Amino acid sequence: MEFRKAAAEDVAEIIPIIQAAQQQFREQNISQWTNGYPDEATIMEDVRRGESYVLTEYGEIVASTVISPREEMTYRTIYEGEWMSREDYLVIHRLAVKNDMKKQGLASLLLKETEKMARNSSIPSVKVDTHEQNVPMQQLLLSHGYVYCGVIYLTEGSKRLAYEKLVQ
Repeated sequence: MEFRKAAAEDVAEIIPIIQAAQQQFREQNISQWTNGYPDEATIMEDVRRGESYVLTEYGEIVASTVISPREEMTYRTIYEGEWMSREDYLVIHRLAVKNDMKKQGLASLLLKETEKMARNSSIPSVKVDTHEQNVPMQQLLLSHGYVYCGVIYLTEGSKRLAYEKLVQ
């Protein structure tokens, strides 16, 4: 298994993984990743910024995520709680695992790689948010030591549960 930055030529392999996750959310009536988001332009922008990462097995992309060191504007205000840290952080977005590779620890591996990146860059924490009905993601985060910190609202107003893990 190789963890690496995604390149523009990887987008064609990432998109079907994202689309399968979007379909799964629809089937579970979870209003996350709706209305075509994230789309190919979003993924290309992630790659252009150098924030898109993939896991590959035998050269095939089996999982992807975005790991960003940029401040997440929607994290400035948190409701019904508070962040553990006010220092710099990495933020995880758009984590997705190929359908036939689920339940093999790949999402866990992406979390661990993100935490390692934070430690290696002397960034004290990792933050992430998820839909309140996305119970598998919530369970994944809690099982890896992420702490529920409160509620944030996306720019368009959608509610998300916010988590943080101190890694330093």
